[in-house]
Amino acid sequence: MRRNNPHRRALLKTSGAGLGLALLAGQTEAKATAGMPIEQRINTGWQMRQAGKDDWIAATVPGTVHTDLLAAGRIADPFYRTNERDQQWIDKVDWEYRTTLELDAKTLAHDHIELVFAGLDTYAEVWLNDVLVLSADNMFREWTADIKPQAKAGANALRILFRSPITEGLKRLDALGYNPPAPNDQSENGGLGEKRVSVFTRKAGYHYGWDWGPRFVTSGIWRPITLRAWSGARISDLQVVQDSLTKDQAALTIMFEIMADQAGPAVIDLSSETDGAIRARQAVTLVKGVNTVPLKVAISKPKLWWTNGLGEAHLYSLTGRVVTASATDSRTVTTGLRTIKIVQTPDADGSSFYVELNGVPVFMKGANYIPNDSFLPRVTNEVYDRVVQSAVDTHMNMLRVWGGGTYEEDYFYDLCDHNGILVWQDFMFACSMYPGDAAFLENVRQEAIYNVRRLRNHPSIALWVGNNEIDAAWQNDVPEGGWGWKQKYTQSQRDEMWAGYQAVFLDILPKVVAEHDGQRFYWPSSPQAAWDKHSDISQPKQSGDIHYWDVWWGQKPFADYRTHIGRFMSEYGFQSFPEFKTVQAYTKPEDYDIFSEVMAAHQRSSIGNGTIKNYMQRDYVVPADFQQFLYVGQVLQAEGIKVAMEAHRARMPYCMGSLFWQINDCWPVASWSSIDYFGRWKAQQYFAVKAFAPALVSPVVEGDKVTVTVVSDYLKDRVATLEIRTVDFKGEGGRVQTVPLTLKANRAEAVFTGNVAGLLNGLAPENALLHVRLMDADQLLSENIVYFKPVKDLALPKPAIESRVKPLERAVAVTVTSPVLVKNLCLGFDGHDGVFSDNFFDLLPGETRVITFTPRGSAPVAGDLTLRHMMS
Repeated sequence: MRRNNPHRRALLKTSGAGLGLALLAGQTEAKATAGMPIEQRINTGWQMRQAGKDDWIAATVPGTVHTDLLAAGRIADPFYRTNERDQQWIDKVDWEYRTTLELDAKTLAHDHIELVFAGLDTYAEVWLNDVLVLSADNMFREWTADIKPQAKAGANALRILFRSPITEGLKRLDALGYNPPAPNDQSENGGLGEKRVSVFTRKAGYHYGWDWGPRFVTSGIWRPITLRAWSGARISDLQVVQDSLTKDQAALTIMFEIMADQAGPAVIDLSSETDGAIRARQAVTLVKGVNTVPLKVAISKPKLWWTNGLGEAHLYSLTGRVVTASATDSRTVTTGLRTIKIVQTPDADGSSFYVELNGVPVFMKGANYIPNDSFLPRVTNEVYDRVVQSAVDTHMNMLRVWGGGTYEEDYFYDLCDHNGILVWQDFMFACSMYPGDAAFLENVRQEAIYNVRRLRNHPSIALWVGNNEIDAAWQNDVPEGGWGWKQKYTQSQRDEMWAGYQAVFLDILPKVVAEHDGQRFYWPSSPQAAWDKHSDISQPKQSGDIHYWDVWWGQKPFADYRTHIGRFMSEYGFQSFPEFKTVQAYTKPEDYDIFSEVMAAHQRSSIGNGTIKNYMQRDYVVPADFQQFLYVGQVLQAEGIKVAMEAHRARMPYCMGSLFWQINDCWPVASWSSIDYFGRWKAQQYFAVKAFAPALVSPVVEGDKVTVTVVSDYLKDRVATLEIRTVDFKGEGGRVQTVPLTLKANRAEAVFTGNVAGLLNGLAPENALLHVRLMDADQLLSENIVYFKPVKDLALPKPAIESRVKPLERAVAVTVTSPVLVKNLCLGFDGHDGVFSDNFFDLLPGETRVITFTPRGSAPVAGDLTLRHMMS
C-alpha cells in the first residue's frame, strides 16, 4: 500500500490516539511498498513425462497425468469402449512435472515467498532449483512451501515428482500385514488381484473404482498453484461466527486470523459491499506469529438465508482488513444468516431426524452427489452450473456430497449458497476400514481442519458427516452384524481396525468440527440410528438416517418403498442406462446389446444389466429394439423412484428427508444417476420435478383401495380442491369427483379414500387411468396419474400424435396432442442437447400440451424433433 494513499491515511487517523499509527504511516516508502502482497497463478509453461525418461510433453495445470497423455495423443479416450483396461499401467509408474518460475526484484523484496498448492494428487515431492521444498501425501489438503531461501532473480526451476499411488499403497499394505476391507476398490481391474490399496492413501476413493465408476487412479496437479509473496502481516483466515439472530438484529463475531512478522500496533476493519451500514473497526496489538482477533459487529434488521422454495437465499459480502505501519491486507468472505439445527427428539415412533431452518422444520428433497468426472480438473464451472441449476429446477433443497469423492471446489459451494441448496457434507471416507497409525491419523486431522476452515462460512453447509456406510458395514458390537467384513479377520486385526475407526470418527473429526465450526452438527456415519446405535429399517421404531437398498440389491418390488421408510432417507435408488446419444459416445454398433462386452464394461454393479431387465419384465414388455430398451429402462427407473419420493413425502413429519442416489455421473455409464455424464436429463429427473414440487398430490392403488395424499411445503395453509377423474384411454366413461380441502402448511395428509370398482364405474382396469389434480382456484398445484394394471397388461392404443415446433426468443415450444392416450411420451431433438419443461409424460386423450425446450447451443427446427413412447 502506498504511503500517500488517502483512504489508508483516513483509517490510520481514526484508529485511536494510543496506537501512534499516524506516525507509523510515515515510515519509509520501501517498507510500505513491500507491504503490498503478491499473488500469481503458476499455470503456464508446464511439461510432464514419465519419471526418468527424456520425453517431455506439454502439460496443463491444473490437470492430471491421464488428461495430459490424452491431449498429447499418447493414450486413447479412456471412456471409449474398453480402453480403461489398457491404461492401468499409468498408475504404477512415477511422473514428473516441470516449469520455470520467473521471479523479479519486487517479489524477492518480500519477507515471505511461498508456493501454495491447493491440490497435489497425491504423493508429491516439490523441488525448486534442485532443492526439496515440500513433500505431500494427501490430495485433500492445501500445501504451502516457503521458497524464500531458494528463490533467486530470474528463472527458477520448479519440478514436482509424483510417486505412484499404487506403489506407495503396496508398501503400506505389506507393512500392515493384512488388507482392510475395501470392497469397491477394483483391484482386479488394476492388475493387483485382491490387493486393495485405496485405504492407505488420502485420495478420492472412487478413483480406484466404484459400483458406478471406472478405475483411473490419477496423479497430477489437480488444483491451482499460487505464488504468494508478502511482508509484515496478512489475513490468513476470516471466520464469521453468528452469536445470535433475531428479526431485529444479528450479532456476529468476525474472527481474524492474522500472520504477523513482528509485534506491534494494527487496526482491523470490516465493511460490506452488500450493506453499507455494516462497519466495524478496532485497534489491536499484534504479537509475532499467529494472531486470532475477534471483532464484534451487529446487523440491524437482518435478511435471512432460506432454502430453495422457501424464500430468498440472501447473502452478505464481508471484507476484513488489517493495517499495520508497513502492510495492508484484506480478505472477503460471503455468508448467509440463518439458524440451522438437526433436531433429534424422542417420540412414540423412535426419534426425529430433521433439519430446522430459521425455526421451521424443512423436508429435505434432493439427491446424492458424486464427482462430475473421473478426471477432476476437467469439471468446468459450466458443469457445476448445470448440475446445481438442475437441482434448483427440480425443487431440490439439499445435495449430499458423498464420502468416496472429494471435498468440492469453492465454486460448487458458492452456487449452493446463491441458490438455497443445503449441503450434507461427508468427510472423505466410504465403505472401507482405514489404518489407525499415528501418521495416518495426523494426516486425517490436518485434512479435516483445512476443509472445515475452508467451508465453514458457507451457509449451505448443513452438517458434517464422518463417513459413508462404515458403521452399517462393521457393527463392532454385533458379533454377526454388518456386511460380513469383520468375520474375515483375527480378533487382534479387528481390534486394531476398530481402534482406528474410533480414533477418526468418534474422536478426531468431532473434535475438529467442535473446535473450528462449533455451531454445526456432526454425525459419525451415514446411515446411523444414533451415536451408539446402528440403523435398521426392520425395527418398529426408527431414528437417524437410512440407506434403503432392498429395492435393487435385494430385488424387492418398488412397492416396498411405501412400507420401508425411516426418519430420513439419505440413500435409495435404481439404475437405468443413459439415452442412446450417450451410449453412442462409448460404443460401436456391434456393441448395441446390454450384455455385450462394452455395455458390460460400462456397468459396474455386480448385478447390473440383468437386474434392470429382470425388473423390467415385472411391469413392461421387454423391447427387442436396443434404443427402445434404453428408453423403457429410463421409464422403469423413473416410475420406481417416483414411488419412493412420493412415499417419503407422504409420511412427513415422520420422515423428513428423501435424497435419492444419485444425481450425476463421473463417466458415461449405466448407473443410478438421474442426469448422465453429458448433462442429459433422464426420465427420473423429469419425474423428480413433479415429485419434489412444493405441492404434491399422490394417489396410490393398493388392491381394491385408492388413497390420495396431499403434501405441502408451503408455510401457510391454502384453500384447494382435489379433482379425481377416471377415464379410458380414449378419454371416455368413468366418473369425476371434487373434494374441497385445506392444504395444510408444511405437512402431509390423506384426504381421500375410495374403492377401485367404484372409481372405475364399469371401465375395464386394463383400459383405464385415474387422473388427480390439486387446484387452488384456477391454478394447478399438482397432478398425477395412476393405472390399475402394470404397463405390460394395459391395452395401450396406437397413438396418432400431432406436433408443432415454434421458435421462441431463447427456447423452442413444442405442441403435442393425440386423440388417445400416449404413455410416457419422450421428446427429443436430433443433434441438440438441452432441457424440456416436461418429458416422459403421459399425454391424456384429447389433451394439448405445450412443452418448452431450452437448448444448450443452437436452436433446433421442426425436422429435428423425435417422438418416442410405449407403443413406438
